[in-house]
Amino acid sequence: MTEDHSAGPSAVTTPSRRTWPRSLRSPLAWLVGLLFVAIGVLLWLVWLGSERLDATRQELSRRLTDSDTTQREVQAGARQNREALDALQAKVGALDAGLAEMQSQQLALEAMYQELSRVRDDRLFAEIEQTVAIAAQQLQLAGNVEATLIALQGAEARLAKSAQFLSLRKLIARDIERLKSLPTADVAGIAFKLDGILGSVNSLPLAFEQRPERSRAERPANGDVPASAEWRSIANAWLAELWQELRQLVHIERIDRPDPGLLAPREVFFLRENLRLRLLSARLALLARDGRSFQSDVTQASAWIDQYFDPREPAVVAAQATLRKLAGLDVMREPADLNETLAALRNLKFTRERGDRSAER
Repeated sequence: MTEDHSAGPSAVTTPSRRTWPRSLRSPLAWLVGLLFVAIGVLLWLVWLGSERLDATRQELSRRLTDSDTTQREVQAGARQNREALDALQAKVGALDAGLAEMQSQQLALEAMYQELSRVRDDRLFAEIEQTVAIAAQQLQLAGNVEATLIALQGAEARLAKSAQFLSLRKLIARDIERLKSLPTADVAGIAFKLDGILGSVNSLPLAFEQRPERSRAERPANGDVPASAEWRSIANAWLAELWQELRQLVHIERIDRPDPGLLAPREVFFLRENLRLRLLSARLALLARDGRSFQSDVTQASAWIDQYFDPREPAVVAAQATLRKLAGLDVMREPADLNETLAALRNLKFTRERGDRSAER
């Protein structure tokens, strides 16, 4: 049984087992096969790498071409930009030159404007100073508040157009308000009435030169008498003549006043001149707002007219009524001056002159 069991496997071959040639079962054969396989794979990889290298080369060539084209376009754009930049730099240079010229002109214009402004301010200050000085003279010498107000209001209107001299404008406005608050009389109207009486002094009839009134028969008739009333006109003429004769028999005079004295021509001349001097003195007292002297002169002139001139004449009656009305007026005023404004003007003028001298240095 032992022999049969050991001989069985060597004699019997299984059908599923494959038998290889002996040459293929050697290690060298396996190495050669692997070498060929490796060479094939290597060749395939070389071929595949060359294909990819060609594709990469073509892509690189295309990209290089595109890059060259882009670079040329960029260079062309850069050249254009450089040319535009050069043109802009030239324009900027021209603009800088024009700006420098404009700045120099602006500086010259500013200097000229400052000079003109200074000259204009000096002229305005001189005009305001002269106006305020004239207003102060009118107020001090003539007492003419209305003229002073007109002058100050004109000066304030001139200063309102300028931004300079605000402190001076405030002083002038304060003087205007102060003068407006003063009680004032109609100096111009009173002076006009006095001038009217002055003009009629030489034509006023004297009392001792009065003549009896003409009778109605001596006066001119108003119209022709109608023919149908001829007998009535004859009767009226006869009655008028009779009345005239009766009037000559009776003479009526006032006894409550003395008879006017007879004056020689020389005395008449001096009477009229003294009356004129009284009226002129009253006018000066009015302008000076001297109420006591004004009332004294007006009262004395009224007394002379009442004593020496004919009270039946309309011109004498009108002059007497005017003088009596003027004698009751109060022409006095409170003292007012512009000393503070004048002092401010002098200080401002001194300051401006000192500033001009320092600027010249």
